[in-house]
Amino acid sequence: MDILYSLFSFHTYSLTTTLIMGTLINLLFYYLYRHIPAILSDLSKSLLFPSEILAILKVKFGGYIEKTKESSLDKLAVELNDIDFCYATLNKVSRSFAFVIQELPSELKDAICIFYLVLRGLDSVEDDMNYPDEKKIILLREFHKKLSIDNWTIKNVGDTKDYQILLEHFDKVIRVFKSLDIKYQLVIIEITRRMGCGMADYVGKIGSIETTSSYNLYCHYVAGLVGYGLSEIFAKSGLEDADLHLNEELSNSMGLFLQKTNIIRDYLEDLQAGRTWWPREIWQNYANDLSDFSHHPNAKQSLECLNHMVMDSLSHVPHIIQYLNRLQNSRIFKFCAIPQVMAMATLAQLYSNPKVFTSVIKIRKGLTCKLMLNCSNVSQTHSWFYLFIEKIQSKIPHENNTNVQQMKTLVQQIKDLCQN
Repeated sequence: MDILYSLFSFHTYSLTTTLIMGTLINLLFYYLYRHIPAILSDLSKSLLFPSEILAILKVKFGGYIEKTKESSLDKLAVELNDIDFCYATLNKVSRSFAFVIQELPSELKDAICIFYLVLRGLDSVEDDMNYPDEKKIILLREFHKKLSIDNWTIKNVGDTKDYQILLEHFDKVIRVFKSLDIKYQLVIIEITRRMGCGMADYVGKIGSIETTSSYNLYCHYVAGLVGYGLSEIFAKSGLEDADLHLNEELSNSMGLFLQKTNIIRDYLEDLQAGRTWWPREIWQNYANDLSDFSHHPNAKQSLECLNHMVMDSLSHVPHIIQYLNRLQNSRIFKFCAIPQVMAMATLAQLYSNPKVFTSVIKIRKGLTCKLMLNCSNVSQTHSWFYLFIEKIQSKIPHENNTNVQQMKTLVQQIKDLCQN
């Protein structure tokens, strides 16, 4: 009887153990199936750069980005409270921004998060090519007023599912917005007003950016004003000089550099979507139609136009270096420096690269992570700018024309600023 009892107990224990082990193995395989392929893909691209592999692992598993539930955003909208939904949305729509916002002093995080989501909502209205122009113009001009309307939402607007969900649950954003210090609310309202009115001026005029002046004005509306707003928030927080926001030229360049880099990178994607942001004043010197570059990506004229656009973007770098040099709070510095250095790395990839006209060029995930972890001070940031401007310099064509000479002069100016 004792033997039978022992055998029965043994088999019961084995069955329980087997079930537990089986469950754990299934969970492990599920995690590997969901996450490892993406991680391995990123790691494989950085095999020749060991420090990038370490950076990927550190960012992925080091707690640098707050983890959110794997649920879809529409489910999270029901499950989460207002502030948690806002940060979950931030993680869904911009993981890189979700990372840099964690670098900010705690008193600024919520204000900058809401500032981003409000402008993301506004931008989603502008980007929805299916939303009637008449309604779009009105909503863009009135969007800042929605921030004072409790429970305001709008359905089926936005060019992606997550952006639509953001606007469908915009009441959550509004409630958090109203909990912010009034000094931050006023900045957000004013920048949203100015940006919305500027965007409205360009509705229905896609493809009509004729001059570099119009190009700069559009980039000012959609990005330069963000620089204005951030500078004013930093100044009003007391963590930076009270007059930081008064030098609007520097703040504007912080936004224009990022926007212009994205416009260059997104040439093909925008062309296929019927959006053309490259100014005619530049590209007409190299082609009869902007789409010609996609048909002849390796042509000399195509690459000369691309490099002209890159040079235009790089013209803002001296202002960026001046702006970053002014910052006093180390956490605000890192928040501002990381996106700028990433844009610089992207331009180094884009310059003289015919793949811009046939695909979307992105820097390696490993390099992105390395930059995120190593932009803590002026010295590090100058080193990155110097490295990437040297990469660009090495690809400057060996020709003697006006653009090449201007590019060489600009490159040397940036290198000198980085060494001072």
